Amino acid sequence: MTYDVAALRRAEFPWADTGETIFLNHASTGPLPQRTVRALEEWAHLRANPHRISHDLQFDSLAKARANVARLIGADVSEIALATNTTYGLNLAAFSLPLKEGDVVITPDGEFPANVYPWMQLAKRRGVEYRRLKCDEQVLDVERLARELEDESVRAVSVSWVQFATGARVDLAALGALCNERGVYFVVDAIQGLGPLTLDVSKMHIDILACGAQKWLLSPWGAGFVYVRRGLIDQLEPHDVSWLAVRGADDFSRLVDYELEWRDNARKFEFVTVPFQDLAGMIASLELFFELGTEAVSSHVLGLAQRVVDWTADRGDVELVTPRSPERRAGIVSVRSKDAMRASERLKSANIAHSLREGAIRLSPHCYNTIEEIDRALAVVGA
Repeated sequence: MTYDVAALRRAEFPWADTGETIFLNHASTGPLPQRTVRALEEWAHLRANPHRISHDLQFDSLAKARANVARLIGADVSEIALATNTTYGLNLAAFSLPLKEGDVVITPDGEFPANVYPWMQLAKRRGVEYRRLKCDEQVLDVERLARELEDESVRAVSVSWVQFATGARVDLAALGALCNERGVYFVVDAIQGLGPLTLDVSKMHIDILACGAQKWLLSPWGAGFVYVRRGLIDQLEPHDVSWLAVRGADDFSRLVDYELEWRDNARKFEFVTVPFQDLAGMIASLELFFELGTEAVSSHVLGLAQRVVDWTADRGDVELVTPRSPERRAGIVSVRSKDAMRASERLKSANIAHSLREGAIRLSPHCYNTIEEIDRALAVVGA
């Protein structure tokens, strides 16, 4: 499939041309492409008739999901564990990393709660100190991190790749390199970055990366993954133990030959049973990204985001909350008008899906949105 927005809308998002809505809220929940809907329907029929689901069909689908994720982020398939959401991966990091009393974990302040509460609970349970840092635009930069790492008790850093409210992006490569140099674990919440941006973890110093697929990856609720760096897998033990986490568990004829010996890949962290139908949907959605080209999708989304940024340049009545510099943002653009609540109500009345976050209008366009849709939304915001 060539990158033709009109053709993409007809084939995968036909509702987008009905006038029902202009959907600019992918940072909240993304719609499902038609191919994904068909995959879900097929699996619903299979689930209704489980005698039609062979062992190979069931588990080969999980293998394909891992392979698609590995391709998407430049990982080895052995480094991928399937998960139901981002929160699972962040809890895995909090409770599987060898953090002990007296160790310090830091995140920027203003993180999405999924990257806060696991660390708060870790502090409560193990006496780890959890610090939330006040940062400009709620983003941790390299200079600030270098100062914090002068304290040798800091053992882990956890950040969102893209901040959920401001849309500000961190420099993963630079932060990861610094953490690696200081022997500090580096954990990433990638849910607001992957899709509008591309990623090659083989070139990064990321220890654990968690990502739900229901937003920018246009996949069902209940689909997501965790990346665990290959060199770290053997060092960590699962905090929550699945019956399929051990070697030999694939032989269903010998399930009571109990031996707590972990798999030698990230599947030791998977918590089975997983939602097979949702992961089948994720397979279909990721294949759409591959057909379009992940770089082409990113270029389109960033171009739409730039349209919003440019619109704010000469306006005195609207403040751009998101960083203006292209390398410091992704697909989210947040703007604050004099009365954001009223602007949000106008957008709702015009059937333009968006979010109101932390006192600002958050617009998050995707691969099938058009410049005309962006301009219509901005006209309503600036009315």
